[in-house]
Amino acid sequence: MQRVLVVGGSSGIGKRTVEFGARRGLEMVPFSRHAQSSTAATEVINGDALVAGDIEQALDGVDAVVQSLGVPMNLRLLTGPITLFSCATEILLPAMQNAGVRRLVVVTGFGAGDCEQAIHPLQRPGFNLVFGRAYADKGKQEALVRNSDLDWTIVRPGVLTNGPLKDNYAVLTEPHEWRNGVISRDCVADFIVRCLQDKSHVHQAPVLVG
Repeated sequence: MQRVLVVGGSSGIGKRTVEFGARRGLEMVPFSRHAQSSTAATEVINGDALVAGDIEQALDGVDAVVQSLGVPMNLRLLTGPITLFSCATEILLPAMQNAGVRRLVVVTGFGAGDCEQAIHPLQRPGFNLVFGRAYADKGKQEALVRNSDLDWTIVRPGVLTNGPLKDNYAVLTEPHEWRNGVISRDCVADFIVRCLQDKSHVHQAPVLVG
C-alpha cells in the first residue's frame, strides 16, 4: 500500500486529499501543527513544516508527499511578509532527497509562477493587491520544486469552492489553455490522488478549473 504524507493535511485541499486517498486504498498520513485524529488517516503526525526535524521524522517509510499549505485571510496577506511556501519547500526538498522519497505533488494556485501571465489584465490589479505577496512566494516555491530532481507535479487550482466532485473538471497543461475559473476542493483532491496512483503529470504544472 502506498504511504502518502500530506503536509497541511488537517484542512482545505489537504484534508480532502487525505479522505479521497483513503477511500481509494492509499495509506494517508496528515501532517500539520494541529493534526487531529481522523477515520480516513492511518496515522496523524503533529509537526511544523518549518522545522526540519519534524519533516525528517515524518518522512520515515513514506512513498510520496503532498504539500498543501495555506495562509490565513487576514491583514498580513495584504501587508506581508509571506515566506511560508518557499521556506517550507526549502526544508522539504532536501529532506525528501535524503530519505529517498521521489514523488511530490505541490499545490500552489492559478497566478503562481509562469502562469501569472494568464491573469486577465482587468483582474490583475485586484489580484496583486490581495494575493500578490502570497503568490510571489508561491512563485519562489514553484521554482524550487522545478529545480529539484524529484518526480514533481505542481497543481494550480483556480478559485476554490466547497462544491461536490464533478468528473468534467478541466486539467490545462499548456500555457495557451491557462485561464482562471472556479473549482471545488473535492475536484482538486481527486486530481491529486489520481496523480499519485497513476504517476501522471510528472514534471507538469497544470491549471485546474471547473
